[in-house]
Amino acid sequence: MRPWICVAYSAPVAAATSVFLIYPIGQGSFSDGMPLGISGTFNFMLVFQAEHNILMHPFHQLGVAAVFGGALFCAMHGSLVTSSLVRETTESESQNYGYKFGQEQETYSIVAAHGYFGRLIWQYASFNNSRSLHFFLAAWPVVGIWLTALGISTMAFNLNGFNFNQSILDSKGHVVNTWADVLNRANLGIEVMHERNAHNFPLDLAAGEAVPLATMSTTGYAYAPAIHG
Repeated sequence: MRPWICVAYSAPVAAATSVFLIYPIGQGSFSDGMPLGISGTFNFMLVFQAEHNILMHPFHQLGVAAVFGGALFCAMHGSLVTSSLVRETTESESQNYGYKFGQEQETYSIVAAHGYFGRLIWQYASFNNSRSLHFFLAAWPVVGIWLTALGISTMAFNLNGFNFNQSILDSKGHVVNTWADVLNRANLGIEVMHERNAHNFPLDLAAGEAVPLATMSTTGYAYAPAIHG
């Protein structure tokens, strides 16, 4: 296990490198990097979302699934282990004394634990091999965090081609509103409030023709204008 610890630790190292080093280099200023502290971190997250729409990037979505999924899998595995411990002590002793640090044999029944899980969920959703099980528990969040760091690094150079920014249109060209459209309008609002000037209104909205937020169609229903990236 020891040689693999450095491989697993490369995931948070890659994540920290992407937000503290690669992103400010790509943006041209270290003032664009993530500051230390809670408020600075949340400000960085909001500005990053407004400028790059990271929530709609597949790599970020895979990272979210990896972190939350890894926590779920570890909690499920821990519950199964503690529910199938093999008592090696008497009733008057703590069950913890049955484990000696560094021992090779397991103190729980993996067959009973994951046999139950296979009957609970699906036959092939459980592991019969301890090594493959723990490899999965380690590899799932590590690979996901690698992908998230890669997504931040591509955003550093404004490579936004992977994002799902386009609105869905019907046969008549009307927008089929989805949560992606709501998110795009929220990004505009965040970007407006982040402007460093005093009037809090972006120039691309202040000049030119007014863009209606909703337009009445010939059928009498209101629809929003399309977003083209």
